[in-house]
Formats: sequence, structure tokens, C-alpha cells
Amino acid sequence: MKAEIITIGDEILIGQIVDTNSVFISKELNKIGVSVHQITSIQDEREHILQSLKEAIQRVDIVIVTGGLGPTKDDITKKCLCEFFNDSLDRNSEVLAHIEELFRKYIDTPISNLNRDQALIPSKATVLHNQYGTAPGMWFDENGKVVVSLPGVPYEMKALIKDEVIPRLMQNYHRPVILHKTVITYGLGESALAEKIETWEENLPEEIKLAYLPNLGKVRLRLTAKGDNEEHLKNLMESQITALHEFIGDIIQGYEDDDPVEVVIGKMLAENGWTLSTAESFTGGRLAVKFSTAPGSSVSYKGSVVSYATQAKIDLLEVPEHLIEEHSVVSAEVAEAMARAAKEKFKTEFSIATTGNAGPTKGDSDSEIGTAFIAIGTPEAVFSRKFNFGNHREKVIGKAVNKAMEMIQEAIIELAAKK
Repeated sequence: MKAEIITIGDEILIGQIVDTNSVFISKELNKIGVSVHQITSIQDEREHILQSLKEAIQRVDIVIVTGGLGPTKDDITKKCLCEFFNDSLDRNSEVLAHIEELFRKYIDTPISNLNRDQALIPSKATVLHNQYGTAPGMWFDENGKVVVSLPGVPYEMKALIKDEVIPRLMQNYHRPVILHKTVITYGLGESALAEKIETWEENLPEEIKLAYLPNLGKVRLRLTAKGDNEEHLKNLMESQITALHEFIGDIIQGYEDDDPVEVVIGKMLAENGWTLSTAESFTGGRLAVKFSTAPGSSVSYKGSVVSYATQAKIDLLEVPEHLIEEHSVVSAEVAEAMARAAKEKFKTEFSIATTGNAGPTKGDSDSEIGTAFIAIGTPEAVFSRKFNFGNHREKVIGKAVNKAMEMIQEAIIELAAKK
């Protein structure tokens, strides 16, 4: 079964917002064996909407449309759907009651006729209850093709996909099984990695396809298995993952299908009764954001000092001025002093510190752009490593964050093995 996603809204096309809806919908459809054939973003414009629907319905079995369902005049999706399906709008009493209830409970401004008109629904549509908003989802089924229209507000759309759309698709349509397993590797570039696993890749069964996904110091290997027998595919996938470990087991750091690396690190720390702190310079709090937004992070992550300027390192982390004068602010000595200070201030067993020159200018250091030092503090020692991550600012910062994650995970694993 193939699907197409159409997102409606000028705000996407002018770059005002990022289309996260398509990412979410694609993942959810893929989980149940529905392949997304195409994703299209279009304007809130009648001809554009109608033409996109006409073309999509010829290509795929199900079309999911998001956006254009608000109460204002520029939201024209419902009118276009009526025109496309030769339909008319009828007032739905259940939807109207829901809208009035939402206004009574949660909205201070009086309900208007524009709000009430959101209860006008194409007569051929099956209403999909939107518990979080005033615009309901709509399901059209005609000539074996399905068109689903959903509000563009992400949390409303997500609930409708999970509670209404996915269950209906699973109940009413036969779908193949699609399984993904994404292996995360650190330490080798894409071409070197491909060369190392060439024999393994050449012997993959025909049911499994491999894709390389390089990203800032790490390469993800995505295996996709497709067929009708789920148990067979699972066994096949596991056997290939086991075989892959024989080739690159030393650089496999985990699996994207499982928890992200910051969550894995947090769990490892919590299991051993350990805690972590960070002291960041050129990474500007990126590590702190990752750790602090991970579910359950308060158990193991205690805090961060973002000491971007040289004086902040001296004032907040008490890095000795003579170290900076003798070795430069971008140096192993300063990185390690930052890591020690973080451990002491937050009273943690582990710490990460970063200092570097991400560009575009050299700042307080004479180090070449791209130079970075990452220090790790453990209960046994503090150590650091020097890197050069290139000359693009975002690339340098992103690679440093990924490398710091890799280094702290290795340090935790090493110490846990000694217990």
C-alpha cells in the first residue's frame, strides 16, 4: 500500500516553519507497512490543491493532507475537498457541540460564527474526532482510494494519526511488513566503512536493503526488510546484525531504533548510581540541551556551565589564568581544568568539557578554525583528546557534540566493566 502526504500552507514554502508533520506521518505509516511514495508542500490556493489531489490519487492508495482547516478565509481545504469529491458542506451537530465545549472550558474569547463554521463538514466525509482542537479530521473513501484531511497543528495531527487514522488503516487494509534497524557507528567515514563491510553487504539477502546515512562524525547504517512474514524478517534482520558485528563491532555504538544515545547514557549512569555534569564553551549548551531534554534525565544529569567567553571560564569555573596564558584557551589543559571544575561544582562522578574554535573567526585563541578539545572526567581520572572538525561552524559544533557523546559512553562502559 502506497501513500502520499500533502502539506498545505504558505508558511512552509517561505521557510517560516519546518514541515515536521510529514516526518511524523511517514514514520507512523512505515511502522504498519504503508510506503510513502511522495511528500508535497503546496500553497493555500484552490487550483494548486485540486491539481495536487488529482495527481496524488492517481499515484497512490492513500493521500494524507495536513493544513488549511482553520476558521479564517484563507483556509480553503474543506471547500476544495467538496469540489474534488463533488460534495457539499453540512453542519455536524457532534462537531459543533465539541467546539462549543472547548470554548466553554478553555477559551476566554467568545465563540464566533467563524468558529462554529468549523462544524461544516463535507457530507461524504467520515468525521475523525479531534479531541484537542476545533477542526476535525475527515476521511474520504471513494473508488478504493482514501483521502484523509487533518489539521496542521502538530499535536492535533499526531493524536488523530495515532487514534484514528492508523487503527482504520490496520483494520481495513492488507499491508506488507516493513522492518527497519539503524546501526549507529562512530570512528570511520562513509567510504572507509563501506570498504570494511563490502563482503557483508554483498551477501545481504534480497529481502534486506542497506542505506548509508553519514552525519557529523558518525555514520548510520539503515537496514530495511520488506515482506509478508514478520517472524521470518525479524530473524533475518537479527542474523545480519550479528554478522555485521563481526566486521565492525568495535565501532558500533548502538541502534537508532532504540533510545537515542543521550537516553542510553542516562540509563547507564542511573543503573550504576552515577551522575554527570557538563562545562561547555564553543558547543554553547548543545550537550546540556540533549541531556536535559531526555526523559528521566534529572536522575543522572545535574547541570552545566556554559562558559563561552574566556573570562567566564576564569570567573565561573575558576580555570587558572596561567593555564590560559601558557597553553591558550583552546587547549587540553584548559579542557581538563573545565572538566574537573564541573565535577567539583556539581559533585558528579562524570563530566564532559568542550573548548574549541568553531569559527568563522579565531576569537580568543590562535588555534586553527575547527580545532577542539574534549575532556572527560571520571571517578578515576580526567583526560582529553584533540580534534580538527573542519571549517564549517555548524559542522564543527555538531561533530564535537557527537564525539563527546561517544567518549562519555565509552568511559562509562569501561568503568562499569570494572565493577
